[in-house]
Amino acid sequence: MSGEQLIIAALIVPLFCTAGVWAFRGAPDVRETVTVISAITLFVVAISMALRVSGGDAPEWEAIRAAEGFAFAFKLEPLGAMFACIASGLWILNSIYSIGYMRGSKEKNQTRFYMCFGVALFAAMGVAMSANLFTLFVFYEVLTFSTYPLVAHKGDENARRGARIYLTTLVGTSVGLLLVAIVGTYVVTGMTPDGFDAAQATTEFTLGGVLEGKASPLVGSVLLLLFAFGIGKAALMPFHFWLPNAMVAPTPVSALLHAVAVVKAGVFTVLKVASYIFGQDYLASIPGQDIVLVVGCFTIIVSSLIALTKDNLKARLAYSTISQLSYVTVGAMLATSAGMMGGALQIAMHAMGKITLFMCAGAIYVATGMTNISQMRGLGKRMPIVFGCFFLATLSIIGVPPLGGSWAKYQLMLGALDADKAYVAWTLIISSILNVAYLIPISILALMPPAGSAPVASFKTPNGTPSLAVLPPLITAIGCIVLFFGVNVLYDFLSPVFGGRP
Repeated sequence: MSGEQLIIAALIVPLFCTAGVWAFRGAPDVRETVTVISAITLFVVAISMALRVSGGDAPEWEAIRAAEGFAFAFKLEPLGAMFACIASGLWILNSIYSIGYMRGSKEKNQTRFYMCFGVALFAAMGVAMSANLFTLFVFYEVLTFSTYPLVAHKGDENARRGARIYLTTLVGTSVGLLLVAIVGTYVVTGMTPDGFDAAQATTEFTLGGVLEGKASPLVGSVLLLLFAFGIGKAALMPFHFWLPNAMVAPTPVSALLHAVAVVKAGVFTVLKVASYIFGQDYLASIPGQDIVLVVGCFTIIVSSLIALTKDNLKARLAYSTISQLSYVTVGAMLATSAGMMGGALQIAMHAMGKITLFMCAGAIYVATGMTNISQMRGLGKRMPIVFGCFFLATLSIIGVPPLGGSWAKYQLMLGALDADKAYVAWTLIISSILNVAYLIPISILALMPPAGSAPVASFKTPNGTPSLAVLPPLITAIGCIVLFFGVNVLYDFLSPVFGGRP
């Protein structure tokens, strides 16, 4: 297939999945087979795109030109290709996991659930392949609206409330801030000594940036702040609260939100804008960079402290996600090759680790109905595979070798030192200590006997956890180890964007 055909295929396959799920809504086995086959097909397409990019190719496709400077266009580059591979690859495992979880929990509206998943992955592919801010914004919004029904899936008052907060926060930040930043970028790049020239204006993603020489440090800082807070999916404080409120959704949705599509689309956008709209040199020269950097460090520490107070497992993981996402924002704002590389690696490493943690949380719930950490004493011996996977993913999130998360933190530390930002290095160190404090006790508690004469929790069904809810986290836990030893592949693949390996 040509590069253009691969781009089109990456957009069509998820939509085919959505249509197929609806067509076989009365035949659950066929419906779910369509979902899994579509996920595998999309991953093959994404890998094919990545191979083309690694060979130096940059396929592109312009679908529609709405107006001068506003084309609905797509272009493959290393960062986007990596995101496409992560989203499509984890979709396979999340689809398999969803079958075990949704059936084990006897969830309603499963057809709608799988259809929305397909549209969400269609949007994620569009975000990954966008050639300009205009295209990215369209798919960013499609992603928000397609995941709204997933957050509201249970249909009770808590679900409806969480979904309202989710939708209003993400749409409010994107329309009120992100769209203003995009229009501002278009106007600023089109300004000449003789006035505005539409032929000069651009929102194209260009390696090295498009704002240097066009925007003053003050204007650049304003645009940066609009982008940083307008990309609400990155969950930078104070626009983070949608994420814990979205925990009312079923666990496969939480995994989608926290590890695969939504939040990764947010931090991917932050890193893409930093690299392709601002550029390292210009970004390092504007005062807005330090403001966002401080807010990112604040978010890392405060959200970790809040995580310590949460007994509900998904709530603790939600605040952990807020903290870990800000690693990517901080890496982007360091405006050094090592820092940005660390941010990019964090997207991959955190995706693998956090989806494991959420799938383990869901497996525990399906088997026992438990959601609070304090109730999980003694479960480790009854669910050794689940808690073993949870422990491995915990070590990756903390940054312990030989787990993949250690490389991301290593690169971020190098970036902080290169930028002479000692407070960022200390933030990362304190964050790792807090990671230990709020994650390690979960696995330890699971190995301890119940307090007093309380019995160990019994399984809700005679067979315990469905095998389809155990196999995917086992694979992703192993993936955390594989990423440690295979990190050179990612380094080499991303080096055209961020520079070579240290």
